[in-house]
Amino acid sequence: MEQNTNRFWHLIGDVIGEPLPSMEYEARLRLLLDHRVGLWDVIAQARREGSLDSRIRDHATNDLAALVAALPNLVAVAFNGGTAAKIGMQALAESRASLDLLKLPSSSPAYASVPYAEKLRAWEALRKWLAI
Repeated sequence: MEQNTNRFWHLIGDVIGEPLPSMEYEARLRLLLDHRVGLWDVIAQARREGSLDSRIRDHATNDLAALVAALPNLVAVAFNGGTAAKIGMQALAESRASLDLLKLPSSSPAYASVPYAEKLRAWEALRKWLAI
């Protein structure tokens, strides 16, 4: 799990131009907020053997619609990978008109068929909404 998480910190750090992987967790979160990035898990809990999203079973989702409703200045939601996008876009079906929804390639190294440079180019689309 740490390797998957570390890939995320590398990607988002490269997007905002900050060395996030080398920082303490709380400092990472502060920098994300400084750059207008919120971090939220679409899945609250699940059973999964291994790291592939296709192995997720019996998942419970976080209430993404309630989160969005509580953030009136929110303009975009980006999803890290196809599974998060599928679940999240379903949860936000009624909010789509007012939000930009972006499906990003998974940061997981399990999806090695997409090179890091290609993932980074896709993730750089976030800069449209960020304070950088």
